[in-house]
Amino acid sequence: MILSSADSDYQQCAISVMDNIADPDISFDEKGICNYYYEYKKAEKEMVFSGNEGKKRLEQIANNIKQAGRGKKYDCILGLSGGIDSTYLALLAKQLGLKPLLVHFDYGWNSEIAVQNIERAVNTLGFDLYTHVMDWDEFKDILRAYFKASVLDLDVPADHMIFAALFKTANKYGIKYMLSGNNVQTEHTLPKTWNYNKFDIVNLRNIHNKFGERKLKHFPKLGLWYSAYYRARGIQSVQLLNCVEYNKMEVKKKITEELGWKDYGGKHHESVFTRFYQGYILPNKFHIDKRKAHLSNLIFSGQLTKPEALKQIESPPYDERLQMQDKEYIAKKLGFSTNEFDELLRLPNRTHQEFGTDVNQRQVYFKLIKLARPLTSLIKKVRI
Repeated sequence: MILSSADSDYQQCAISVMDNIADPDISFDEKGICNYYYEYKKAEKEMVFSGNEGKKRLEQIANNIKQAGRGKKYDCILGLSGGIDSTYLALLAKQLGLKPLLVHFDYGWNSEIAVQNIERAVNTLGFDLYTHVMDWDEFKDILRAYFKASVLDLDVPADHMIFAALFKTANKYGIKYMLSGNNVQTEHTLPKTWNYNKFDIVNLRNIHNKFGERKLKHFPKLGLWYSAYYRARGIQSVQLLNCVEYNKMEVKKKITEELGWKDYGGKHHESVFTRFYQGYILPNKFHIDKRKAHLSNLIFSGQLTKPEALKQIESPPYDERLQMQDKEYIAKKLGFSTNEFDELLRLPNRTHQEFGTDVNQRQVYFKLIKLARPLTSLIKKVRI
């Protein structure tokens, strides 16, 4: 049974717009406050640094990056999508005197506004841009497989390859630091059941092996063992945005004035595919409205009021005419007829776990880590 706001069992958080629709993990205390509020506050206390402390941490991270990149053309790498977070991160890197190599992952779904935002940022800041162009025939085949599998997280292929391309490029140029746009203030809140592990290459391969039609020869891979290799190479991710006062509206204004940035609508709408996936497929097929999590996060960080969030939730995720245009465009680009695409969207939902996961790999990996600890400690003692 699909719960709705009209049901007697329906409950919404007293503080935010999180509710128990399509979220089996939500819980409420005696005040009606949901668990996500307390989880956010814990993360904010542990990971967000403001004022002088934030400034000192930011300077220390910047100094570490500069030291590691001394004598090199680039001292860090930054994935640029044309969105708010990555664009502001590029501006912040410029202000800190860093030398980032900007990397853009082109997998065929960029909106025109996103492309323009990238060009303006690159031209204004004067950084080098490396564009990783995905083999479209392979990527198309993977996406077709995911639709046929009828699993929830259709963004896994793109996200997996984006991170893999970043690590691969960092390794190629001997770069030790990756600047991450992740931050607690605007995007910490998200139910676990609303997405899937982006790095599970076993699950990705199994879905493609079952439903795909082509061999994958060129797609960048990550997964558990690849991640371990890159970490062993000393490549690490740093989150600068947790060290600044990160207010979404103020940041939008700043990058608009300084970089000519243009707003493309909702969160992650710089990608036509992600716009349709989050704004149409998730609500209609899985009854998930990700705006609830995004807006609730802004409520928790004091950037939005609950009445303001509720007003936004009352409207469709994005223009309904554009939704239909996106639907037709995406179906055609993926090689599905209109009827085929509709039938795929009506398939019974299946979990990612039905296709196998990397859980066995993880068990082996952590056993090896446990066995290696005594040797690692001995090596450290010898060095001392």
